[in-house]
Amino acid sequence: MNELLRQIPPVHELQKQAAIVAIRKKHKVTEKLWTQWIQQAAASVRQDILNGEQIQADKFTDIITRKVKQAAELWERPMLHKVINATGTVLHTNLGRARLSEKAIARVSEVAGNYSNLEYDVEKGKRGSRHTILEERLKHITGAEAAMVVNNNAGAVYLVLRALAKGKKVIVSRGELVEIGGSFRVSKVMEESDAVLTEVGTTNKTHLFDYEEAIDEHAAMIMKVHTSNFYMEGFTESQPSSSLVPLAKENHLIFYEDLGSGSIVDYQSRHIGKEPVVSDVLATGADIVSFSGDKLLGGPQAGIIAGKKKYIDVLKKHQLARVLRVDKMTLAALESTLLEYDREDLSEGNSVYRDIIKTAEEINTITEVFVRDLGSLQKLNVETQVHPSKVGGGTMPKVELPSCGIRVTSPEMAAHEIEKFLRMYHPAIIGRFVDHAYFLDFRTVGETEIEILKQAMQELDNYMS
Repeated sequence: MNELLRQIPPVHELQKQAAIVAIRKKHKVTEKLWTQWIQQAAASVRQDILNGEQIQADKFTDIITRKVKQAAELWERPMLHKVINATGTVLHTNLGRARLSEKAIARVSEVAGNYSNLEYDVEKGKRGSRHTILEERLKHITGAEAAMVVNNNAGAVYLVLRALAKGKKVIVSRGELVEIGGSFRVSKVMEESDAVLTEVGTTNKTHLFDYEEAIDEHAAMIMKVHTSNFYMEGFTESQPSSSLVPLAKENHLIFYEDLGSGSIVDYQSRHIGKEPVVSDVLATGADIVSFSGDKLLGGPQAGIIAGKKKYIDVLKKHQLARVLRVDKMTLAALESTLLEYDREDLSEGNSVYRDIIKTAEEINTITEVFVRDLGSLQKLNVETQVHPSKVGGGTMPKVELPSCGIRVTSPEMAAHEIEKFLRMYHPAIIGRFVDHAYFLDFRTVGETEIEILKQAMQELDNYMS
Protein backbone atom coordinates (compact mmCIF):
# COMPACT_ATOMS: atom_id res chain seq x y z
CA MET A 1 0.00 0.00 0.00
CA ASN A 2 2.81 2.42 0.87
CA GLU A 3 4.37 1.85 -2.54
CA LEU A 4 1.02 2.60 -4.20
CA LEU A 5 0.58 5.78 -2.15
CA ARG A 6 4.02 7.00 -3.21
CA GLN A 7 2.91 6.80 -6.84
CA ILE A 8 0.25 9.48 -6.41
CA PRO A 9 1.56 12.38 -8.53
CA PRO A 10 2.76 15.42 -6.54
CA VAL A 11 0.83 18.66 -6.86
CA HIS A 12 3.49 20.47 -8.90
CA GLU A 13 3.35 17.69 -11.54
CA LEU A 14 -0.44 17.69 -11.61
CA GLN A 15 -0.38 21.45 -12.24
CA LYS A 16 1.33 20.75 -15.54
CA GLN A 17 -1.37 18.37 -16.79
CA ALA A 18 -3.18 19.88 -19.77
CA ALA A 19 -6.64 18.74 -18.62
CA ILE A 20 -6.14 20.25 -15.16
CA VAL A 21 -4.73 23.48 -16.60
CA ALA A 22 -7.81 23.68 -18.85
CA ILE A 23 -10.06 23.57 -15.78
CA ARG A 24 -8.40 26.66 -14.36
CA LYS A 25 -8.65 28.50 -17.68
CA LYS A 26 -12.34 27.61 -18.03
CA HIS A 27 -13.32 28.89 -14.58
CA LYS A 28 -10.77 31.74 -14.47
CA VAL A 29 -9.89 31.18 -10.82
CA THR A 30 -6.82 32.15 -8.83
CA GLU A 31 -3.82 29.83 -8.66
CA LYS A 32 -4.41 29.55 -4.91
CA LEU A 33 -7.94 28.13 -5.28
CA TRP A 34 -6.94 25.91 -8.21
CA THR A 35 -4.03 24.46 -6.22
CA GLN A 36 -6.37 23.83 -3.29
CA TRP A 37 -8.68 21.79 -5.52
CA ILE A 38 -5.73 19.68 -6.72
CA GLN A 39 -4.47 19.11 -3.18
CA GLN A 40 -7.92 18.06 -2.01
CA ALA A 41 -8.37 15.72 -5.00
CA ALA A 42 -5.00 14.06 -4.38
CA ALA A 43 -5.77 13.73 -0.67
CA SER A 44 -9.12 12.16 -1.55
CA VAL A 45 -7.44 9.51 -3.71
CA ARG A 46 -5.00 8.81 -0.88
CA GLN A 47 -7.89 8.36 1.56
CA ASP A 48 -9.73 6.06 -0.87
CA ILE A 49 -6.68 3.77 -1.01
CA LEU A 50 -6.35 3.78 2.79
CA ASN A 51 -10.03 2.83 2.96
CA GLY A 52 -9.30 -0.26 0.91
CA GLU A 53 -10.40 0.81 -2.57
CA GLN A 54 -8.57 -0.92 -5.41
CA ILE A 55 -7.16 1.81 -7.64
CA GLN A 56 -4.54 1.28 -10.31
CA ALA A 57 -1.61 3.70 -10.32
CA ASP A 58 -2.00 4.51 -14.01
CA LYS A 59 -5.53 5.81 -13.24
CA PHE A 60 -4.43 8.32 -10.59
CA THR A 61 -4.14 11.34 -12.88
CA ASP A 62 -7.50 10.70 -14.56
CA ILE A 63 -9.25 10.27 -11.21
CA ILE A 64 -7.65 13.42 -9.75
CA THR A 65 -8.57 15.39 -12.87
CA ARG A 66 -12.18 14.27 -12.55
CA LYS A 67 -12.24 15.26 -8.88
CA VAL A 68 -10.78 18.70 -9.67
CA LYS A 69 -13.45 19.17 -12.34
CA GLN A 70 -16.16 18.23 -9.83
CA ALA A 71 -14.72 20.68 -7.29
CA ALA A 72 -14.76 23.46 -9.90
CA GLU A 73 -18.37 22.74 -10.86
CA LEU A 74 -19.41 22.66 -7.20
CA TRP A 75 -17.64 25.99 -6.62
CA GLU A 76 -19.56 27.57 -9.52
CA ARG A 77 -22.89 26.29 -8.25
CA PRO A 78 -24.70 28.96 -6.16
CA MET A 79 -25.76 28.03 -2.64
CA LEU A 80 -28.95 30.07 -3.06
CA HIS A 81 -30.70 28.84 -6.17
CA LYS A 82 -34.07 28.34 -7.77
CA VAL A 83 -36.42 25.54 -6.75
CA ILE A 84 -39.85 24.65 -8.09
CA ASN A 85 -42.43 24.96 -5.35
CA ALA A 86 -44.91 22.16 -5.95
CA THR A 87 -46.01 21.97 -2.31
CA GLY A 88 -49.10 24.09 -2.95
CA THR A 89 -48.13 26.37 -0.05
CA VAL A 90 -48.12 29.86 -1.56
CA LEU A 91 -46.00 31.54 1.12
CA HIS A 92 -43.58 28.73 1.89
CA THR A 93 -41.11 30.12 4.44
CA ASN A 94 -38.47 27.47 3.66
CA LEU A 95 -38.74 28.21 -0.06
CA GLY A 96 -38.44 32.01 0.12
CA ARG A 97 -42.05 33.09 0.76
CA ALA A 98 -43.44 35.56 -1.78
CA ARG A 99 -42.46 35.14 -5.41
CA LEU A 100 -41.86 38.55 -6.98
CA SER A 101 -43.62 39.61 -10.16
CA GLU A 102 -41.72 40.01 -13.42
CA LYS A 103 -42.14 43.78 -13.14
CA ALA A 104 -40.62 43.83 -9.66
CA ILE A 105 -37.72 41.66 -10.81
CA ALA A 106 -37.08 44.04 -13.72
CA ARG A 107 -37.09 47.04 -11.37
CA VAL A 108 -34.57 45.34 -9.06
CA SER A 109 -32.32 44.57 -12.02
CA GLU A 110 -32.50 48.16 -13.29
CA VAL A 111 -31.70 49.70 -9.92
CA ALA A 112 -29.02 47.14 -9.01
CA GLY A 113 -27.17 47.58 -12.30
CA ASN A 114 -27.14 51.37 -12.28
CA TYR A 115 -26.69 54.34 -10.01
CA SER A 116 -29.95 55.61 -8.52
CA ASN A 117 -31.45 58.49 -6.55
CA LEU A 118 -31.47 56.38 -3.38
CA GLU A 119 -30.55 59.34 -1.17
CA TYR A 120 -30.52 62.18 -3.66
CA ASP A 121 -33.31 64.68 -4.33
CA VAL A 122 -33.15 65.20 -8.10
CA GLU A 123 -35.57 68.17 -8.07
CA LYS A 124 -33.72 70.08 -5.35
CA GLY A 125 -30.26 68.93 -6.35
CA LYS A 126 -29.22 67.95 -2.83
CA ARG A 127 -29.12 65.03 -0.41
CA GLY A 128 -32.42 63.22 0.02
CA SER A 129 -33.78 60.45 2.27
CA ARG A 130 -34.56 56.86 1.39
CA HIS A 131 -37.58 57.14 3.71
CA THR A 132 -39.35 59.31 1.12
CA ILE A 133 -39.12 56.79 -1.74
CA LEU A 134 -42.08 54.67 -0.68
CA GLU A 135 -43.88 56.81 1.87
CA GLU A 136 -46.44 58.37 -0.46
CA ARG A 137 -47.40 55.01 -1.98
CA LEU A 138 -47.69 53.42 1.47
CA LYS A 139 -49.81 56.30 2.74
CA HIS A 140 -52.06 55.93 -0.30
CA ILE A 141 -52.75 52.20 0.00
CA THR A 142 -53.04 52.12 3.81
CA GLY A 143 -54.67 55.48 4.55
CA ALA A 144 -51.94 56.28 7.10
CA GLU A 145 -50.58 59.76 7.84
CA ALA A 146 -47.01 58.51 7.47
CA ALA A 147 -45.04 55.32 6.87
CA MET A 148 -41.54 53.87 6.76
CA VAL A 149 -39.80 50.62 5.84
CA VAL A 150 -37.29 48.52 7.80
CA ASN A 151 -35.62 45.17 7.10
CA ASN A 152 -38.39 42.87 8.38
CA ASN A 153 -41.42 42.87 10.66
CA ALA A 154 -39.44 41.61 13.65
CA GLY A 155 -37.25 44.68 13.22
CA ALA A 156 -40.37 46.83 12.97
CA VAL A 157 -41.72 45.48 16.27
CA TYR A 158 -38.38 46.02 17.98
CA LEU A 159 -38.02 49.57 16.68
CA VAL A 160 -41.55 50.59 17.71
CA LEU A 161 -41.16 49.22 21.23
CA ARG A 162 -37.64 50.52 21.75
CA ALA A 163 -38.32 54.01 20.43
CA LEU A 164 -41.79 54.57 21.92
CA ALA A 165 -41.96 52.46 25.08
CA LYS A 166 -38.44 51.93 26.44
CA GLY A 167 -38.60 51.47 30.21
CA LYS A 168 -42.40 51.75 30.22
CA LYS A 169 -45.26 49.29 30.42
CA VAL A 170 -46.66 47.75 27.26
CA ILE A 171 -49.95 46.00 27.91
CA VAL A 172 -50.64 42.91 25.80
CA SER A 173 -53.02 39.97 26.04
CA ARG A 174 -51.44 36.74 27.27
CA GLY A 175 -53.22 34.93 24.44
CA GLU A 176 -51.39 37.07 21.87
CA LEU A 177 -47.80 36.43 23.00
CA VAL A 178 -47.12 34.39 19.91
CA GLU A 179 -44.06 32.51 18.72
CA ILE A 180 -43.35 32.44 14.99
CA GLY A 181 -40.70 30.64 12.93
CA GLY A 182 -37.14 30.34 14.22
CA SER A 183 -38.31 30.56 17.88
CA PHE A 184 -38.99 34.29 17.48
CA ARG A 185 -41.23 35.26 20.40
CA VAL A 186 -43.02 38.56 20.83
CA SER A 187 -42.38 38.41 24.59
CA LYS A 188 -38.61 38.05 24.06
CA VAL A 189 -38.50 40.93 21.59
CA MET A 190 -40.31 43.09 24.12
CA GLU A 191 -37.73 42.18 26.77
CA GLU A 192 -34.84 42.98 24.41
CA SER A 193 -36.38 46.34 23.56
CA ASP A 194 -36.40 47.27 27.28
CA ALA A 195 -40.15 47.75 27.19
CA VAL A 196 -41.83 46.36 30.30
CA LEU A 197 -44.07 43.49 29.27
CA THR A 198 -47.39 43.51 31.11
CA GLU A 199 -49.47 40.42 30.36
CA VAL A 200 -53.20 40.61 30.93
CA GLY A 201 -56.01 38.07 30.76
CA THR A 202 -55.61 34.34 30.36
CA THR A 203 -54.53 32.17 27.47
CA ASN A 204 -58.06 31.78 26.16
CA LYS A 205 -59.87 34.88 27.45
CA THR A 206 -58.93 38.54 27.76
CA HIS A 207 -61.63 41.02 28.74
CA LEU A 208 -61.57 44.79 28.33
CA PHE A 209 -61.40 45.19 32.12
CA ASP A 210 -58.13 43.22 32.10
CA TYR A 211 -56.55 46.03 30.08
CA GLU A 212 -58.22 48.72 32.22
CA GLU A 213 -56.84 47.24 35.45
CA ALA A 214 -53.28 47.21 34.07
CA ILE A 215 -53.24 50.90 33.15
CA ASP A 216 -51.28 53.14 35.51
CA GLU A 217 -48.80 56.04 35.35
CA HIS A 218 -46.07 53.68 34.11
CA ALA A 219 -48.02 52.49 31.06
CA ALA A 220 -47.10 53.83 27.61
CA MET A 221 -48.74 51.52 25.13
CA ILE A 222 -51.46 48.97 24.49
CA MET A 223 -50.22 46.44 21.99
CA LYS A 224 -52.35 44.01 20.02
CA VAL A 225 -50.70 41.14 18.16
CA HIS A 226 -52.59 39.50 15.33
CA THR A 227 -52.35 35.75 15.91
CA SER A 228 -51.95 34.96 12.24
CA ASN A 229 -50.14 31.62 12.63
CA PHE A 230 -52.62 29.87 14.94
CA TYR A 231 -56.24 30.02 16.04
CA MET A 232 -58.20 29.12 19.15
CA GLU A 233 -61.70 27.75 19.26
CA GLY A 234 -64.14 27.08 22.07
CA PHE A 235 -64.36 29.12 25.26
CA THR A 236 -62.39 32.13 24.02
CA GLU A 237 -62.58 35.91 23.94
CA SER A 238 -60.25 38.64 22.70
CA GLN A 239 -60.67 42.37 22.32
CA PRO A 240 -60.87 43.93 18.84
CA SER A 241 -59.02 47.08 17.86
CA SER A 242 -62.30 48.99 17.89
CA SER A 243 -62.54 48.40 21.65
CA LEU A 244 -58.87 48.97 22.52
CA VAL A 245 -58.36 52.19 20.53
CA PRO A 246 -60.86 54.24 22.61
CA LEU A 247 -59.38 52.83 25.82
CA ALA A 248 -55.88 53.86 24.76
CA LYS A 249 -57.03 57.36 23.79
CA GLU A 250 -58.91 57.89 27.05
CA ASN A 251 -55.73 57.11 28.96
CA HIS A 252 -53.32 58.93 26.61
CA LEU A 253 -51.60 55.70 25.59
CA ILE A 254 -50.28 54.65 22.20
CA PHE A 255 -52.25 51.88 20.52
CA TYR A 256 -49.99 49.66 18.38
CA GLU A 257 -51.10 46.63 16.42
CA ASP A 258 -48.64 44.16 14.95
CA LEU A 259 -50.56 42.71 12.00
CA GLY A 260 -47.80 40.33 10.93
CA SER A 261 -49.10 39.12 7.56
CA GLY A 262 -50.35 42.53 6.51
CA SER A 263 -53.17 42.10 4.03
CA ILE A 264 -53.87 45.12 1.82
CA VAL A 265 -56.82 43.50 0.06
CA ASP A 266 -59.94 42.01 1.61
CA TYR A 267 -59.63 38.24 1.16
CA GLN A 268 -62.76 37.74 3.26
CA SER A 269 -64.82 39.16 0.37
CA ARG A 270 -63.63 36.11 -1.59
CA HIS A 271 -64.48 33.82 1.34
CA ILE A 272 -60.79 33.20 2.04
CA GLY A 273 -59.93 33.46 5.73
CA LYS A 274 -60.56 36.32 8.14
CA GLU A 275 -57.36 38.29 7.77
CA PRO A 276 -57.67 41.93 8.91
CA VAL A 277 -57.02 44.61 6.29
CA VAL A 278 -54.34 47.17 7.16
CA SER A 279 -56.41 50.19 6.10
CA ASP A 280 -59.38 48.99 8.17
CA VAL A 281 -57.25 48.71 11.33
CA LEU A 282 -55.81 52.20 10.78
CA ALA A 283 -59.33 53.51 10.18
CA THR A 284 -60.32 52.43 13.71
CA GLY A 285 -57.82 54.98 15.00
CA ALA A 286 -54.76 52.79 15.61
CA ASP A 287 -51.68 54.95 16.17
CA ILE A 288 -49.24 52.49 14.60
CA VAL A 289 -49.43 49.21 12.71
CA SER A 290 -46.64 47.04 11.37
CA PHE A 291 -46.65 44.16 8.91
CA SER A 292 -44.46 42.11 6.58
CA GLY A 293 -43.61 42.91 2.98
CA ASP A 294 -43.05 39.32 1.85
CA LYS A 295 -46.24 37.72 3.09
CA LEU A 296 -49.72 38.67 1.86
CA LEU A 297 -48.41 41.93 0.44
CA GLY A 298 -46.49 39.83 -2.10
CA GLY A 299 -43.21 41.75 -2.10
CA PRO A 300 -39.64 41.37 -0.80
CA GLN A 301 -38.66 40.80 2.82
CA ALA A 302 -39.36 44.04 4.66
CA GLY A 303 -41.13 45.42 7.70
CA ILE A 304 -43.62 48.19 7.04
CA ILE A 305 -44.64 50.64 9.76
CA ALA A 306 -47.60 52.94 9.14
CA GLY A 307 -49.60 55.28 11.31
CA LYS A 308 -49.67 58.71 12.93
CA LYS A 309 -47.03 61.10 11.62
CA LYS A 310 -45.85 62.23 15.07
CA TYR A 311 -44.87 58.66 15.95
CA ILE A 312 -43.41 57.75 12.57
CA ASP A 313 -41.23 60.86 12.72
CA VAL A 314 -39.81 59.66 16.05
CA LEU A 315 -39.07 56.25 14.54
CA LYS A 316 -37.33 57.74 11.50
CA LYS A 317 -34.98 59.76 13.70
CA HIS A 318 -34.13 56.89 16.05
CA GLN A 319 -30.61 55.46 15.75
CA LEU A 320 -32.05 51.99 15.14
CA ALA A 321 -33.68 53.21 11.94
CA ARG A 322 -30.24 53.17 10.30
CA VAL A 323 -29.42 49.75 11.74
CA LEU A 324 -32.65 48.32 10.34
CA ARG A 325 -32.81 50.18 7.03
CA VAL A 326 -33.33 48.40 3.71
CA ASP A 327 -31.19 48.59 0.58
CA LYS A 328 -31.99 49.93 -2.88
CA MET A 329 -32.98 46.51 -4.29
CA THR A 330 -35.58 45.94 -1.58
CA LEU A 331 -36.98 49.42 -2.11
CA ALA A 332 -37.18 48.85 -5.88
CA ALA A 333 -39.00 45.53 -5.50
CA LEU A 334 -41.37 46.91 -2.87
CA GLU A 335 -42.19 50.02 -4.90
CA SER A 336 -43.07 47.91 -7.93
CA THR A 337 -45.21 45.64 -5.74
CA LEU A 338 -47.10 48.57 -4.20
CA LEU A 339 -47.73 50.12 -7.61
CA GLU A 340 -49.76 47.06 -8.67
CA TYR A 341 -52.36 47.68 -5.95
CA ASP A 342 -53.83 50.47 -8.07
CA ARG A 343 -54.21 48.28 -11.15
CA GLU A 344 -57.66 47.03 -12.15
CA ASP A 345 -56.46 43.43 -11.97
CA LEU A 346 -53.99 42.84 -9.13
CA SER A 347 -53.50 39.22 -10.17
CA GLU A 348 -51.56 40.30 -13.27
CA GLY A 349 -48.77 41.86 -11.23
CA ASN A 350 -48.87 40.07 -7.88
CA SER A 351 -47.96 36.39 -7.80
CA VAL A 352 -49.12 35.83 -4.22
CA TYR A 353 -52.57 37.26 -4.81
CA ARG A 354 -52.90 35.36 -8.10
CA ASP A 355 -51.92 32.03 -6.54
CA ILE A 356 -54.21 32.46 -3.53
CA ILE A 357 -57.33 33.29 -5.53
CA LYS A 358 -56.81 30.59 -8.20
CA THR A 359 -59.87 28.38 -8.36
CA ALA A 360 -59.76 24.60 -8.15
CA GLU A 361 -61.25 24.46 -11.65
CA GLU A 362 -58.41 26.52 -13.12
CA ILE A 363 -55.77 24.37 -11.48
CA ASN A 364 -57.54 21.15 -12.43
CA THR A 365 -57.58 22.19 -16.11
CA ILE A 366 -53.82 22.84 -16.06
CA THR A 367 -53.20 19.51 -14.34
CA GLU A 368 -55.30 17.50 -16.79
CA VAL A 369 -53.55 19.08 -19.78
CA PHE A 370 -50.19 18.27 -18.17
CA VAL A 371 -51.07 14.57 -17.72
CA ARG A 372 -52.50 14.35 -21.23
CA ASP A 373 -49.45 15.95 -22.84
CA LEU A 374 -47.09 13.79 -20.79
CA GLY A 375 -48.41 10.70 -22.50
CA SER A 376 -47.67 7.10 -21.51
CA LEU A 377 -44.63 6.23 -19.42
CA GLN A 378 -42.94 2.87 -18.89
CA LYS A 379 -42.46 2.63 -15.13
CA LEU A 380 -44.01 5.79 -13.73
CA ASN A 381 -47.66 6.41 -12.94
CA VAL A 382 -48.76 10.06 -13.06
CA GLU A 383 -52.40 10.84 -12.39
CA THR A 384 -54.41 13.88 -11.31
CA GLN A 385 -55.45 14.17 -7.69
CA VAL A 386 -57.59 16.72 -5.87
CA HIS A 387 -56.13 17.86 -2.56
CA PRO A 388 -56.27 21.15 -0.60
CA SER A 389 -53.30 23.48 -0.30
CA LYS A 390 -52.32 26.22 2.18
CA VAL A 391 -51.57 29.94 2.17
CA GLY A 392 -48.54 29.43 4.43
CA GLY A 393 -46.00 31.85 5.88
CA GLY A 394 -47.78 31.81 9.23
CA THR A 395 -50.87 33.22 7.54
CA MET A 396 -54.48 31.99 7.68
CA PRO A 397 -53.60 28.60 9.28
CA LYS A 398 -57.21 27.40 9.22
CA VAL A 399 -57.75 28.14 5.53
CA GLU A 400 -57.66 25.31 3.02
CA LEU A 401 -57.53 26.26 -0.64
CA PRO A 402 -59.16 23.65 -2.91
CA SER A 403 -56.44 22.55 -5.29
CA CYS A 404 -55.25 19.86 -7.66
CA GLY A 405 -51.98 18.28 -8.74
CA ILE A 406 -50.37 15.04 -9.77
CA ARG A 407 -49.85 11.86 -7.77
CA VAL A 408 -46.53 10.27 -8.76
CA THR A 409 -46.10 6.55 -8.03
CA SER A 410 -44.23 3.54 -9.35
CA PRO A 411 -44.03 -0.17 -8.53
CA GLU A 412 -40.27 0.17 -9.09
CA MET A 413 -39.62 3.00 -6.64
CA ALA A 414 -40.87 3.97 -3.17
CA ALA A 415 -42.40 7.39 -2.55
CA HIS A 416 -39.38 8.60 -0.57
CA GLU A 417 -37.08 7.60 -3.46
CA ILE A 418 -39.24 9.56 -5.93
CA GLU A 419 -39.07 12.51 -3.54
CA LYS A 420 -35.27 12.32 -3.42
CA PHE A 421 -34.92 12.08 -7.22
CA LEU A 422 -37.05 15.19 -7.73
CA ARG A 423 -35.41 17.04 -4.85
CA MET A 424 -31.97 16.41 -6.37
CA TYR A 425 -33.16 17.39 -9.84
CA HIS A 426 -31.96 20.67 -11.36
CA PRO A 427 -33.80 22.80 -10.49
CA ALA A 428 -34.97 21.01 -7.36
CA ILE A 429 -38.66 20.07 -7.40
CA ILE A 430 -40.25 20.15 -3.95
CA GLY A 431 -43.63 18.54 -3.37
CA ARG A 432 -45.21 16.77 -0.41
CA PHE A 433 -46.42 13.34 0.67
CA VAL A 434 -50.15 12.64 0.43
CA ASP A 435 -51.62 9.24 1.30
CA HIS A 436 -48.20 7.53 1.18
CA ALA A 437 -47.52 8.85 -2.33
CA TYR A 438 -45.57 11.84 -3.63
CA PHE A 439 -47.82 14.71 -4.68
CA LEU A 440 -47.01 17.82 -6.74
CA ASP A 441 -49.54 20.61 -6.22
CA PHE A 442 -50.00 22.81 -9.30
CA ARG A 443 -51.33 25.84 -7.39
CA THR A 444 -47.77 27.09 -6.92
CA VAL A 445 -46.21 25.84 -10.16
CA GLY A 446 -45.57 28.66 -12.64
CA GLU A 447 -46.37 28.48 -16.34
CA THR A 448 -42.70 28.43 -17.30
CA GLU A 449 -42.08 25.51 -14.92
CA ILE A 450 -44.56 23.10 -16.54
CA GLU A 451 -42.08 21.96 -19.20
CA ILE A 452 -39.42 21.36 -16.55
CA LEU A 453 -41.85 19.10 -14.66
CA LYS A 454 -42.60 17.16 -17.84
CA GLN A 455 -38.91 16.63 -18.49
CA ALA A 456 -38.35 15.55 -14.89
CA MET A 457 -41.15 12.96 -15.14
CA GLN A 458 -39.68 11.56 -18.34
CA GLU A 459 -36.16 11.41 -16.91
CA LEU A 460 -37.46 9.73 -13.76
CA ASP A 461 -39.24 7.15 -15.92
CA ASN A 462 -36.06 6.55 -17.95
CA TYR A 463 -34.03 6.27 -14.73
CA MET A 464 -36.19 3.31 -13.66
CA SER A 465 -36.28 1.63 -17.09
